[in-house]
Amino acid sequence: MIGVGGPRRVREGLGEELASVQAHAARNAVLLVFGVNGLAVASWTSRIPDVKRALNLSAGQLSLLLLALSVGSLCGLPVAGRIARALGTRAAIRLAVAVSLPGLLLVASAISFHAPMPLVAIGLFVTGLGMGVWDVAQNIEGTVVERDIGQSIMPWFHAAFSAGTVVAALIGAALTLFKVPIAVHLGAVALAAAIVVWSGTGRFLPARDATAQPADAPAAAAGPSAVQRSAWTEPRTLFIGVMVLAAAFTEGTANDWMAVAFVEGHGLSAALGVVALAVFLVFMTCGRIFGTRLLDRYGRVGVLRVMFGAAVFGCLLVVFGPEWLAFVGAAIWGVGASLGFPVGISAAGDDPQRASFRISVVSTIGYGAFLAGPPLLGFLGDHFGVLHAMLAVGAICVLAMLVAPVAKPPASTTLSRG
Repeated sequence: MIGVGGPRRVREGLGEELASVQAHAARNAVLLVFGVNGLAVASWTSRIPDVKRALNLSAGQLSLLLLALSVGSLCGLPVAGRIARALGTRAAIRLAVAVSLPGLLLVASAISFHAPMPLVAIGLFVTGLGMGVWDVAQNIEGTVVERDIGQSIMPWFHAAFSAGTVVAALIGAALTLFKVPIAVHLGAVALAAAIVVWSGTGRFLPARDATAQPADAPAAAAGPSAVQRSAWTEPRTLFIGVMVLAAAFTEGTANDWMAVAFVEGHGLSAALGVVALAVFLVFMTCGRIFGTRLLDRYGRVGVLRVMFGAAVFGCLLVVFGPEWLAFVGAAIWGVGASLGFPVGISAAGDDPQRASFRISVVSTIGYGAFLAGPPLLGFLGDHFGVLHAMLAVGAICVLAMLVAPVAKPPASTTLSRG
């Protein structure tokens, strides 16, 4: 016989079970959206050599063309938080897709018809603009799901992005080998990505985003002053941004220069240079997949310090070690670079009421490294050689280790130990 409180307990149990099912479905949906984002970005980058040949560009002209994509992203990132807050993460991502993927189609069409380079640049700017909003919105939804599940799973989402880039690179290599036109390739990617993202975002947590006020939060927390205060004036947010910038520089430098450093610095073949980059990417992805348990067990600050320290050690092995040890260094560097960016995003999203603004600020600061990093390494490489220029990564990782305590969750957050 069920007691007086029995039906209520049964209803509460069913409600918790339903919430858990929804949270895990949303987790899978966010993994999918991150993966498609990586696939779309890397589909473009995989055809850059073909673009250079098709438009007959010099290295300098190509760098200016690629700058249009970065500038578009940096324009989208600062406003993405407000868009996500106003529309919700689901609608924000769908809007971003509706901007970025047509931009990609414009790029592909302009290249195929040998249109003037400014038209290609406009298409890349529009693509970057949408990608910036997409990136922030998916990270906001990731922090919501992470809080609901109660585990430090943000690195999984970034691992999905990395996996998407690897798949896109392999597909791009095959299509290039068989001389598939750029317009056909990017057009198919844009169409498939739009369908998958529209379906995936439908499984996001219902009527929820990172701006939602928790039911047990004090009313004062949602006051107008809390919402209107600029996240750009918050010291903790800015220091998290510095840490994320260091993490982005550590990752981006390897992506752009690892293969070149092994070829020019260690005298290896171009193929072995690519192998070194692949080693870095594989171990970075593994670090993001398996590092979540370390975060839940030991807390953010301690794990981040160890990871950034590993990146320093790996960098030193790459620069000063013999050839075989340099490959080991690339693996250690990859693991060390794996958690800084996603954990920084989690830290920015600790407070649901302010998450959209803070993640937008932190993303803007962090992505600045992807814009400034390649030219900085190129300048240092001209003076000291590309291999020794990689030591800049070690220096910025030391800075990240010093500011890592800002990632500790506030006292009211129970996601991880700190």
